[in-house]
Amino acid sequence: MVQTSWTTTGVFTGPGGVRTDEAGIVTGELTVHTTWNGSQADVGIQYSGTSEWFTLTGSPVPCPSQQASRNLHQEVVEAVRAGGGITALPQHDRL
Repeated sequence: MVQTSWTTTGVFTGPGGVRTDEAGIVTGELTVHTTWNGSQADVGIQYSGTSEWFTLTGSPVPCPSQQASRNLHQEVVEAVRAGGGITALPQHDRL
């Protein structure tokens, strides 16, 4: 099984934060982690410096390639910085 991941630390949320399945809206300094398993990408959010991970609402998302999953990760990081209660982005936004 192919598996690749990306992690970006120290991401400060914009107004409205980011929506997670487990904790609802989270705000503040976060770590964003994306794992691609060959067909889909899982996006996790964590308060920086803690051990508990939350699932970004809408994750996992279909992701056809490693590059597409890398693009998704960067789009999520940028969306977290923008805020607005973002969720995982639709596949067509990364192709």
